[in-house]
Amino acid sequence: MSTNENPIFSLAADAVNFTGCNIFLTGKAGTGKTTFLKYIREHSHKNTVVVAPTGVAAINAGGVTMHSFFQLPFIPFLPDKNYMEGSIESVDRYSLIKNIRFNRNKIDLLRELELLIIDEVSMLRADLLDAIDEILRHFREKRRVPFGGVQVLFIGDLFQLPPVVSDNEWTMMKEQYQSPFFFSAKVLEQNPPLHIELKKIYRQSDEKFISLLNNIRNNEITDEDFNLLGERFKSASTEPKRDCITLTTHNYMADEINQRELKKLKGRTFQFEGMLSGNFSEKALPTELKLELKEGAQVMFVKNDSSPEKRYFNGKLATIKRINADEILVTLSESNHELLIEKEKWKSVRYSLNKESGKVEEEELGSFTQYPIRLAWAITIHKSQGLTFDNAVIDAGQSFAAGQVYVALSRCRTLDGLQLLSKITPDSVKNDERIIAFAKNENREDEIKNIVRDEKPKYTASQFIKTFDWKKITDELELFLEETESKKFNGKVLALSTANNMLIRAREQLEVAKKFTIELEKRFAEIPVKQDWLKEKVVGAKKYFSGKIKEELIEPLNILQSQLKGKTKVRKYASQVNDLENMLWKKINEVQLASFGELTFEVEKIERRDNAVQILAKENKTKPEKGSSKSESLAFYKQGMNTIEIAKQRDMSVTTIESHLAAFIDSGEVNIFDFVNEKELEQVKSAIIKIGDERLTPLKTELGDSFTYGKIRMAVAYLKKVTI
Repeated sequence: MSTNENPIFSLAADAVNFTGCNIFLTGKAGTGKTTFLKYIREHSHKNTVVVAPTGVAAINAGGVTMHSFFQLPFIPFLPDKNYMEGSIESVDRYSLIKNIRFNRNKIDLLRELELLIIDEVSMLRADLLDAIDEILRHFREKRRVPFGGVQVLFIGDLFQLPPVVSDNEWTMMKEQYQSPFFFSAKVLEQNPPLHIELKKIYRQSDEKFISLLNNIRNNEITDEDFNLLGERFKSASTEPKRDCITLTTHNYMADEINQRELKKLKGRTFQFEGMLSGNFSEKALPTELKLELKEGAQVMFVKNDSSPEKRYFNGKLATIKRINADEILVTLSESNHELLIEKEKWKSVRYSLNKESGKVEEEELGSFTQYPIRLAWAITIHKSQGLTFDNAVIDAGQSFAAGQVYVALSRCRTLDGLQLLSKITPDSVKNDERIIAFAKNENREDEIKNIVRDEKPKYTASQFIKTFDWKKITDELELFLEETESKKFNGKVLALSTANNMLIRAREQLEVAKKFTIELEKRFAEIPVKQDWLKEKVVGAKKYFSGKIKEELIEPLNILQSQLKGKTKVRKYASQVNDLENMLWKKINEVQLASFGELTFEVEKIERRDNAVQILAKENKTKPEKGSSKSESLAFYKQGMNTIEIAKQRDMSVTTIESHLAAFIDSGEVNIFDFVNEKELEQVKSAIIKIGDERLTPLKTELGDSFTYGKIRMAVAYLKKVTI
């Protein structure tokens, strides 16, 4: 879909990419919400994370679950009520934050996050959205700003599947929330999102059918509509059309139909075992781990074709024409084209921050490889969300919920392709009036245009002001000091002095930067911005800050580099020093190149010397393979050596060996109880909870001399493993 074909689509993309507005992007079934999500993922310059309420939705969106990313509780979050310590019924603000175990990298990621996309938002509970808001405000240290300053894009159709809320949960929640739907979250009641609806329907073209679906959404269904649906009612004995799929309310019903139809077919049953690798939840499998298929079986593709030909899409039906242990040949519905299916791969991902580039990246945690099909005489309505069928039988019995009715009916392209096995009553299509009321808050196209026009310069100003945010520099120098304190090497006294003095100077720069950014914010609030003033102040700020970085941070670091050059046992530390210098030079370039729209602020550039010192330990002329040193320590551990013996064998400190082995706690290759007993684990856990920090130096201060840095590192690695 080209953005030129759909003005609202294009306008919504501009709102995401060029403003900081929170946005609710909705639309009827088949209007291109999934396409919009894919477009933003591919075209946004912002650091982006995609989350969804369920594992299946997350895999389909190419993201992660909200619970795993934010470590959300599985009980209600009630922000305005203090509950007893250890309550198993709900959590409040204090207990929410206390129980989160984010490591330093995760916190850095949250601080660099710019855009959070929440897909299938109809299933998002209001209290969980408030929990996300609380987490972002806390860890980004921006308490007064919704979502801690992160832009949130909500995507979904509220007339589809609702949040799952038990009676007991709602009894607690209703004291604080008007409804369980995401729009009743306190953060949105106080800060309503820009409400954009995609209008152009790509799935259906039958005006009579489109009108019927609209009337169901708006609780305006007429007698004529019920008559139309009544005409689609057929008895179960009626032979369904070829290439037809049955939509049911429960998994067991779909499984029974599929197994019954499979048994009717003659011939051999073939089994195809999928391959799970790494960390991939079996609850999020897009098809069966063990596929059982026969020649003549009706199947459905569960993934879009990854090849350039795009021969099939998620939801496309086909019939198996030929099958053996090594291949599956299908005939595609409608076109009757034959296709030899190849296995596909689904990935589970984790988001991480690339510190060098400052970009959020996806890291593959695990994968599932299998033929991208499943038996498709029947499928649940829940799993059909987002799919399109030419012919469908809806078998819902008396279990209809309003959201299920709309999802099921809107899967079909035409009314003629629809067959009902049970009559639809007025009660089964009645939508929640709170949803209908919220849907009326949609912003008009001209309003959206005006908001985007007004917000663009504000967003540009905020991005410019971020140039003079010094928090990242002080955070990195705190980490550098912590690392320096934890190591043993020749020249440590000088290194500690240098790291400490650099942090003091950076904090002084931070205070100056804070005052300057406050002044910028005041000036940017004035319309129009006084360009002469801005040019004079920014040119002065560029010279001041880039000069301070060079004189007070980089030059002392260069002296440290020259002192360390040639010393033994400093290779890893030397690499950290080089990384820190690279980060500081990057900040200088960022400051010197900063511009505001067409306004550039030229200053004489501070150039990095080509002969800048880079430390390499004498005994390491060739760069070792990444992770090889840790692997060598692991090999000795597996031979039965203890840390003292390994340290002696490798001419390293015991703490270094402990840090090597800590890297293998998560994989299970190293047994934590070889080094840390249960009592010590509890001590470390209690210290983390008490100080609210899992960095080594604060924990070492809290725990005292009975714990080495290495032992703390191993304990923290284990606690992360068992709590995430």
